[in-house]
Amino acid sequence: MQSYYATLTKPFFAPPASIFGIVWPILYTIIAITFGYVFFLTFKKELPVLVALPFILNLIFNFAFTPLQFSLQNLLLATIDILLVLGTLIWAMIAIYQYNPLITYAQIPYLLWVVFATVLQISITYLNW
Repeated sequence: MQSYYATLTKPFFAPPASIFGIVWPILYTIIAITFGYVFFLTFKKELPVLVALPFILNLIFNFAFTPLQFSLQNLLLATIDILLVLGTLIWAMIAIYQYNPLITYAQIPYLLWVVFATVLQISITYLNW
């Protein structure tokens, strides 16, 4: 996986691959707690299912990225996927805000990283086209 990433032409602002191993465990902790809470409230029928939908889609797209990027080595599909991660995250933050603004605020580090990752992915795709 890292050997493939190492062969790609990357923009000047690309962090070392080791940074991803530091950032993602922190973000996955935030995701597990906040998304888990949303799913719990939805299961208890304290939130409409439509509020949970973007959270579900975000997880699907998030987990699809690594196989698309590294197993299939398909930069275009990975770029489309990261745009879907970003879109569903923004949708999720908007959807949950009226019910629990704290969950929206807790997503800010994830949002900032996904914005950065999206710009990085688009740049890598462009540079390796």
